[in-house]
Amino acid sequence: MDVSARSLFLKVMPVLLLLALVISMASSTQPSATDSCGPELATIKRNIRTLEKKLLSGKWQVEHLQRHKYFRPFQTAVSKTKPETDTAPGVNHNSSGTSNTDMTLMKQLPPAGSLIVHDKDCSELFDRLKPPSGFYRIRPKLHQDPLLVYCDMEDGGGWTVFQRRRHGKVDFNRDWVDYRDGFGDFKLWNDEFWLGNEHIYSLLSEDKNLVKIDLMDWDGQRSFAFYNNFRITNEADKYRLQYGQYSGKAGDALTGGSGMVEQWSACLSGMQFSTRDQDNDRYLHGSCAEENKAGWWFNRCHAANLNGKFYRNGKYKGQYDNGVVWGTWKGLWYSLRHTTMKVRPQFFLDDIGSGGGGE
Repeated sequence: MDVSARSLFLKVMPVLLLLALVISMASSTQPSATDSCGPELATIKRNIRTLEKKLLSGKWQVEHLQRHKYFRPFQTAVSKTKPETDTAPGVNHNSSGTSNTDMTLMKQLPPAGSLIVHDKDCSELFDRLKPPSGFYRIRPKLHQDPLLVYCDMEDGGGWTVFQRRRHGKVDFNRDWVDYRDGFGDFKLWNDEFWLGNEHIYSLLSEDKNLVKIDLMDWDGQRSFAFYNNFRITNEADKYRLQYGQYSGKAGDALTGGSGMVEQWSACLSGMQFSTRDQDNDRYLHGSCAEENKAGWWFNRCHAANLNGKFYRNGKYKGQYDNGVVWGTWKGLWYSLRHTTMKVRPQFFLDDIGSGGGGE
């Protein structure tokens, strides 16, 4: 390299280095096309998720209406023998002269198919519409998703059912997660299920509640037990059972009976929930949940266990008294045929009363 070329190189080099530095700084501070689209992409994704949820809800509603045959043939609002200005019974017209036929048809549909209005429990649904017994969607808490429950609208009405035993086809010997989330069949009136401890906690966590336990043996005889202020704590406290005064005909099996020894070993007040994989009972020599093949509130162990093993024909024999039992009515070695645990607000009983019926 000659002297003139070297001199030119020394003059140009600083300028090139400065230009490269400016370009590098500019490129590092300028957002990329992908970064600038970030908020728009996030918004689009949220909108897509919202539309997917609406589509899923609409699909469920249509399937529910079709399954229960709530679609009826459209009835014309105008009689053939009258002028077109006449109004058929049950069809209203607003001030502009348009028909409210759609509103009339919607009022004929039962609330189970509605995904817009969610009652807090079956008692609110009963007060609002007086529908027949069946499966309906409720929302105990506004921040929670609605859930499907069986509403017993007989026996005074307004009962939300959280446990049913009917035929023994559903296995109640399950793990903690199953009992927490719920399991069983929710299709027919005679299905059996456990609603789920989280849902039961939501149902019972507010106001004063009244729980009714309906029992039936294999001869068709029935009995019942009431417990007021019935509630459970949250999962952190292992769904600890709490209840108030008993009344009824089946005996106070939750408290263990009338004897001090029985109450010491079998009273369930203050007991935490146990399953085969979470032993929270007071029995030091074993697991009540494993022996009784059920998730339940156990002490050392029980005088009542409605989630026990389903034995047919009532009387049974075995190493453990692990049947579907209510000891103060039929004893620990008689497994019941039908059981129902249901709840409604305590004031509801004061308004209209309830007999000793059930089911």
